[in-house]
Amino acid sequence: MTTVLLVRHGLTHLTGPILSGWTPGLHLDERGTDQAARLAERLRSLPLAAIVTSPLERCTDTVAPIADGRALEPVVDERLGEARYGDWTGQEIRTLVRDPLWKVVQAQPSAVTFPNGEAMRDVQGRALAAVRDWNERLGADATWLACSHADVIKSIVADALGLHLDQFQRIAIAPASLTVIRYAGLRSMVLRVNDVGGIVDDLLPAKKGRGRRRAEGPAAPPDAVPDGIGGTSVRG
Repeated sequence: MTTVLLVRHGLTHLTGPILSGWTPGLHLDERGTDQAARLAERLRSLPLAAIVTSPLERCTDTVAPIADGRALEPVVDERLGEARYGDWTGQEIRTLVRDPLWKVVQAQPSAVTFPNGEAMRDVQGRALAAVRDWNERLGADATWLACSHADVIKSIVADALGLHLDQFQRIAIAPASLTVIRYAGLRSMVLRVNDVGGIVDDLLPAKKGRGRRRAEGPAAPPDAVPDGIGGTSVRG
């Protein structure tokens, strides 16, 4: 079984009010840097076969402390990059919600192609191709980490749950949250979603003659701040 740790990047100064998309040079702010450090500490005990990241700076900033002290260099995979929102990139969410396309994004994202941008079904397709390629490359029993963006991670989770892409808006992915999916052949098992503070002992490799450790408690309640296309309630 291959275990994938899906991590959303931490906060930036634009997270929430602005649809950042592929805005270049957007780094974590002080809050995001602190989130990344705390997440790295949580994951310190987990052996990772690879750290793979979106090329955007807010993701490479997030994985830097996770890679620190490990014999691993983060690898960039463009397929984990943010959805290409085209003309919507850099616009305020409060403006976008008045666009007729916004309602389609919420109700039927599989039918959406962003103006001069990417289709949501293509975003999901490339993200799933990346996950499957890395699963095959790293092999069974590997645990690896992928750092990406809210809408990309939501699309991966929807697939793992057997949901149509049109249902992916029901999934919340907070900044610096941890989502875990285990793949075994044709089966996928979602172990946790949007975990922002839970114990990760259950993800440690099983000791010889023993099963996997059980989690000692539930994940902390999420503090979701959207920077993708999910929902209309936005705060900075």
